[in-house]
Amino acid sequence: MSEAPQRSLWRRARRWAVLFLITYLGIVIVFWFLERRLVFVPTSTQEEWLEPEDRRSQDVSFDSADGNKIAGRWIPPETPHHGAVLVANGNGGNLTHRGGLAADLRLATGAGVLLFDYPGYGKSSGTPSENGCYAAGEAAYKWLTDEQKVATSRIILYGESLGGGTAVELATKREHRALVLIYTFTSLPDAAKNRFPFLPAKTLMRTRFDNLSKIAKCPRPVFFVHGRADTVVPFSHSEQLYVAANQPKEFVRLDGIGHVRLPGELYLPALVSFLNRHAP
Repeated sequence: MSEAPQRSLWRRARRWAVLFLITYLGIVIVFWFLERRLVFVPTSTQEEWLEPEDRRSQDVSFDSADGNKIAGRWIPPETPHHGAVLVANGNGGNLTHRGGLAADLRLATGAGVLLFDYPGYGKSSGTPSENGCYAAGEAAYKWLTDEQKVATSRIILYGESLGGGTAVELATKREHRALVLIYTFTSLPDAAKNRFPFLPAKTLMRTRFDNLSKIAKCPRPVFFVHGRADTVVPFSHSEQLYVAANQPKEFVRLDGIGHVRLPGELYLPALVSFLNRHAP
């Protein structure tokens, strides 16, 4: 090949390389700006606000330390001795979409169940963020202990998916009976890397929810549930969290189950048995 065609070929290659780099950087910038919209997918009351599935449910509210008014829905326990389950939701919908879960937990455990929304979800004020989720969780915990006089040693922290981050954060700081994690990720950047392997998620993302670095700081019993067919949060994330967690711990592995609302019969009997074996 003569010198002139070689120069032409290299010029075309450089142009394609520059075009690819500009396109890739554009995609990265778009994802950076859209991060919160991709992470948090709230449903407003105008979009949907469902009636409770348990007729004993009461709509409540409390203030968080960051100034937001947090909406909650409370099902009282059978007796004060049964304590309460504090449920931290996943990233989509609002608390009314967990009415079936709340009813199942109340029936299985006899404990009271408190659902709450993050800022910007349902009736809660503000806009969603990682710190906002933590502040809402703290406010919900404080409402249980201050308003309902639930003993701290009888509070079960329950987190599903994104809510696992709020539950783990609470478990590192507040006394509790047990920590329950339903298809929870090691960290949000790790989960994002699974969905978008072409992006530098670990360095790009500002929202972290770094559960793997915190789980060993959780001193109470930990109960894990994860479906092996989960394509949103890989099953391996719970495996890593389980290995890093302190004893006592238990892992319910569900074959053929993806990232869906779990029927109670798949794991609640095992959860109740676990709680009974490790009673406060």
